[in-house]
Amino acid sequence: MKQTVVRLCSLLVVPLVFLIIWEIAAKRTGNEIILPGIGQVADLLLDPTKSLIAMGSLTQNVAISLLRVLIGFTVAVVLAVPLGVAMGYYAGLYRLLNAFLALFKPIPPLAWVPLVLAWFGVSSLASLAGVQRGAAYIYLNNFKLSMIFIIFIGGFFPVLVSSIHGVQTVRRTLIDSARVLGAGQWAIFWKVLLPAAAPSIVNGVRIGLGVSWMCLVSAEMLPGSLSGVGYLITHAYTMARTDVVMAGMVSIGLVGAALDGVFRLVEKRKFAWKRLAR
Repeated sequence: MKQTVVRLCSLLVVPLVFLIIWEIAAKRTGNEIILPGIGQVADLLLDPTKSLIAMGSLTQNVAISLLRVLIGFTVAVVLAVPLGVAMGYYAGLYRLLNAFLALFKPIPPLAWVPLVLAWFGVSSLASLAGVQRGAAYIYLNNFKLSMIFIIFIGGFFPVLVSSIHGVQTVRRTLIDSARVLGAGQWAIFWKVLLPAAAPSIVNGVRIGLGVSWMCLVSAEMLPGSLSGVGYLITHAYTMARTDVVMAGMVSIGLVGAALDGVFRLVEKRKFAWKRLAR
């Protein structure tokens, strides 16, 4: 019981100190446009279904943003994991592609914005699906291809690098032992290679999702965006609603922390053997 109380206090002490400093700074500033008080921001967070500055509720905008991130990141994972596994296993493929992909890895996702706008303009999933009217068009038009691409780029390389590293660090004796016991190529992939590399791959997915989530605000500032928490923050800034800006930022942080927590829980439950093997 005592350990639980100590652990809980250690988790709460820094947030409490931060909130106290925030409230003191807000009172000393005396200008809610520069720094609103905790109460103003808390009121918005505690009523997330309330419409904000004619932009829909916080819940609606966060949900749209989350869907955008999941679409772009899912594409990144579907492409990066198989490619990373193949590059990690086949030395020839690694030599062929690694130097080329290394040229793009250091490029920040924001640097792609001018090129992405030239490629996709304001095209959306509605354009891709050929939907031009109706409720489906209104819904699909929220998901611009340019936004999805920026989110995709943010998540692709962390997942790729971790997948390559995970496969390359699998002990060769495991693969050789499987071959000696008569395992074929597919059996080695599914029974030996992927399970052994899975902790590294999942860690890369976790990091990549965090980067994709951070790219969200930049993606939602692109032309054609009319919703999402990133757009809400940008629009609130132009209207001097700093409380809405901070509520949006807190929402981004909370959702990002929740997503990260899910992957940490998966790592803890499914890959406990990895810690024991060290």
